[in-house]
Amino acid sequence: MLDYDFMRNAFAAAGIVAILAGAVGYFLVLRGQTFAGHALAHVGFTGATGAVLVGIAPLWGLVAMTLAAGIGMGAIGERGLAQRDVAIGLVLALSLGLGLLFLHFYTAYASQATALLFGNILAVDRTTVWVLAALAASSLLLLGVIGRPLLFASLQPELAEAKGVSLSLYSMLFLAIVALATAECAQIVGVLLVFALMVGPAAAAQRLSQTVAAGVVLSSTLAVAEAWAGLAAAYYTDWPTSFWITALSGAAYLLAGAPHALRHRRLAAV
Repeated sequence: MLDYDFMRNAFAAAGIVAILAGAVGYFLVLRGQTFAGHALAHVGFTGATGAVLVGIAPLWGLVAMTLAAGIGMGAIGERGLAQRDVAIGLVLALSLGLGLLFLHFYTAYASQATALLFGNILAVDRTTVWVLAALAASSLLLLGVIGRPLLFASLQPELAEAKGVSLSLYSMLFLAIVALATAECAQIVGVLLVFALMVGPAAAAQRLSQTVAAGVVLSSTLAVAEAWAGLAAAYYTDWPTSFWITALSGAAYLLAGAPHALRHRRLAAV
């Protein structure tokens, strides 16, 4: 399997993206912002289709559009769940409207549109791998810098604000990181299945870990395992890679919740 250059590139890209998705996804689930990740994925499709129309690589359209949307969401909806969801909904509605317009002119590129929606990891070349690595490294570095105050603002926002932590600043910075992670995940599983790498492993890790540090490491580990196992399964079965990754992500989440369900049943029986 690894005798082929395209498979080596696919494994490298999947590993890089999965590490970033697992780390960012843990904080995304912890902060209750999974809807933001879902919205940014759809925003990314708009950016990618717009980029192709003007002759730019889809990845850069994904990055630019999701980054702008992420910062916008953080700036508008930093206070309260209701206000935040309204801000995300507004950005999502606007992006989908633009996406519909771009699709009107995008019909000649049906295969590229399908790749954007569902991913095409086997088409990643060495140059793209290096670009993904650079984006992931910068995102993880920024996440490490803001990690402690972000955790404080996530768990105790009122106290953090009283201590001088700017909720709006860290919301914007974090959603900018989510935007970059979303753009990278779209290269692997497509914009419709970003949840597979960004939310599934993180949700499973939170069920199994007791500390934040252990949860972040476990989330990234699960994401890498699911991505690589999905690639191997796709190679030997000729089924879509995105299907295998999403199936493994769902299975891992269900298995992670099995011990809790068993304990609940035993307590109910007693």
